[in-house]
Amino acid sequence: MKDSLLHIIRGQFLINQDALKTWKFILFLSALAMIMISSAHRLDKKVHRIAALSEEVKQLKSQFVAGRMALMNAKMETKIIKAMGNRGLFPSEVPPKKIIIASNGSKDE
Repeated sequence: MKDSLLHIIRGQFLINQDALKTWKFILFLSALAMIMISSAHRLDKKVHRIAALSEEVKQLKSQFVAGRMALMNAKMETKIIKAMGNRGLFPSEVPPKKIIIASNGSKDE
């Protein structure tokens, strides 16, 4: 037991007759570790990108709501009457009349 522990600490398992198998296994584990590290970095990048896109979506939604509210305010009849009053246009005091065209071609009011 003590000899095997000293054998590992001194690194003699890397220079003995079966060292080629050991080196292959160490290289395999190193390659796996590099693959795991790179995939973890890619995952972190994707998480940060998703968070940034989610924040952008929230901002765009709030801009849309603000724009829709501004449009609703601009479409209000009182706002339109006030804006057109500044240009010299006022609402008609006479209600509109409906024109009905009969099938024989005469007009009724």
